[in-house]
Amino acid sequence: MEVFVYDAVRSPRGRGRADGSMAEVRPPILVSQLIDGLRQRNAGALVDKIDSFTLSCVTQIGAQGGHIAVAAKLLSDLPSNVAPLSINNFCVGGLSAIAAGARRILSGENELAISGGVESMSQVGFLTDEASFYTDMTLADRMGWAPVGVGADLLANVEGISAADMDFFTLRSNQLAAKAWAEKRFDNRVLAIKNDDGSIALGHDENIRDHGDGSKLSSLEPVFQSMGEAGFDDIILSKMPDLSSLEHRHSIAHCPPIADGAGLALLGTQGAGESLGIKPIAKIIAFAETADSPLLQLTAGFRAMDAVLKKANMQLSDMDAIEFMEAFAVTPVKFMRDYEPDLDRVNVNGGHLAMGHPMGATGAILFGALLDSLDHLDGEIGLVVTTGGVGVGAAAIVQRL
Repeated sequence: MEVFVYDAVRSPRGRGRADGSMAEVRPPILVSQLIDGLRQRNAGALVDKIDSFTLSCVTQIGAQGGHIAVAAKLLSDLPSNVAPLSINNFCVGGLSAIAAGARRILSGENELAISGGVESMSQVGFLTDEASFYTDMTLADRMGWAPVGVGADLLANVEGISAADMDFFTLRSNQLAAKAWAEKRFDNRVLAIKNDDGSIALGHDENIRDHGDGSKLSSLEPVFQSMGEAGFDDIILSKMPDLSSLEHRHSIAHCPPIADGAGLALLGTQGAGESLGIKPIAKIIAFAETADSPLLQLTAGFRAMDAVLKKANMQLSDMDAIEFMEAFAVTPVKFMRDYEPDLDRVNVNGGHLAMGHPMGATGAILFGALLDSLDHLDGEIGLVVTTGGVGVGAAAIVQRL
């Protein structure tokens, strides 16, 4: 049994603030518009015959509470027998949702599935689910937990990565994203999102920043120092006795902007497409989901990448395109230094540092972005790598058809 990709769509990424262009679009409605888009693009045939619908979302309260997959399903007029599932695997959840849909197909449980993720950080802010360990330092210390931004600074310290090292990828990401939009490389897969009155809320990513020649990046102050000084530096240093101090190095420019967004993939068996006369656009070769150090946090994506390459019996050099999640600027620096990939194949249309990070949607958005990169490079085999807070990671290899 093989899993085929029949379509993948995503919304633009909006500013995750009250003045963001999608701040008035409810998250389930945002997802329903993508499902409507899938329905129109595929003559409704595949979408209305799906067996399951899996949706990732990190902060499942308020506008994203109440089993968000159920809400999106009902708003999308999907058949009543479609099995909904809401999941949370932090920032890799969108790719985990696609993996869950793929496993249902591989097991024979499903013939067709829609999987993806959504996050509206303008309506439901970061950490507003108020888990006890966010503020209870005794509990956080027992868990060895610190906010992911502090973890990013820790990784930069341990790996000897400077703010200047990170400036290059920050500038590159924004420049490539602006170029990709100017050259209409996203037109095939990014769907404009509408307000309730039918007007266009947003048709393009609105987080891309013009840093000029990058010379001003070095003047920006560290953004996580006060958070670390609130007690999280002490927690980290108590767990890492070989580290005498923690220098905070990430500026706001080195962080992916908080964002609103959603992404979905339509998956199925070969027979399902043949019976409906619709051809797949890609085939999933392998998935890997992993975990790693809850202190360093952002290393789990590397572990997932190594695992999926091993599972597929492939090398990084076999990849025609790589969509590597820019989960803070420290990660692409480490990736380039340790793995030495062909830079001309990595995030060729820009990345998270430019376009933003709608947490639960990220993995699904990058899955679709990989297909865009393969199209642009006329490549066949591609890799998507995601990493998240507290040490979760996921990766996938796909073959463009």
